[in-house]
Amino acid sequence: MTDAPEPSGASLLGGREIRALAERLGVRPTKQWGQNFVVDGNTVRRIVRASGVGGEDVVLEVGPGLGSLTLALLPVVQRVLALEVDPVLAAALPDTVRVHAPSRASRLDVVHGDALVVEQVPGPPPTALVANLPYNVAVPVVLRLLERLPSLRRVLVMVQLEVAERLAAPPGSRTYGVPSVKAAWFGEVRLAGTVPRGVFWPVPNVDSGLVALTRREPPPTSASREEVFRVVDAAFAQRRKTLRAALAGWAGSAGAAEEALRAAGVDPVLRGERLDVADFARIAQARHPG
Repeated sequence: MTDAPEPSGASLLGGREIRALAERLGVRPTKQWGQNFVVDGNTVRRIVRASGVGGEDVVLEVGPGLGSLTLALLPVVQRVLALEVDPVLAAALPDTVRVHAPSRASRLDVVHGDALVVEQVPGPPPTALVANLPYNVAVPVVLRLLERLPSLRRVLVMVQLEVAERLAAPPGSRTYGVPSVKAAWFGEVRLAGTVPRGVFWPVPNVDSGLVALTRREPPPTSASREEVFRVVDAAFAQRRKTLRAALAGWAGSAGAAEEALRAAGVDPVLRGERLDVADFARIAQARHPG
């Protein structure tokens, strides 16, 4: 069953049609690529609304799959660049769009590629990342694209709820950790909602969450992003240790770690979970003053 046509002339994919399309293409969702296809039109409309994208946006969609979210994006934005690792799905997506949104088909570009290795994307620089991301690669994909594509000003991704909570966690919370700090380097992050597992085919064994990020300048520091991230990794590698102990390997000794921490205005007996990204930037700068 196909969802009713949108006012724009596009129509969305319903559950029955998703399954029929997959069968016609010989596609069986694989765990390797984390494929869980959205079969609910209201969910993809909600993602587009939550993303805040509009007529001037060029959207990068990673893992478009069979096209559920793509069809909801095309009537709203200037262009969609769909990056798909599955060659069969990448080849089929333009035809799906021509059938369901013929007047918007010219707004779509499809690239067969892996978001974990791609260095650049063709066409106008994307302004937003909007995607239903495979659970197993969600964090590295988001962080890598924010690093490689400075034109991205906004992100709205659907990921496993546990991952969403980690990305959006504030300092001091139970789920705060490396993904939280690294995402905060690039922008303001928030949990934008939860998504029940029943909107997917096949149905995953976990719920999903929406994560929104708005790009901002990183904290002021003479240290590089790589240097700051090394501090973050070291601080959480043994998160029950004090920073003085956890950063000993990074600094060369516990004494050197304490010196850097005090220079940054950070109490050496704190643990990494108490610090925000600006704190980590000051610690890195204390060892790399520039």
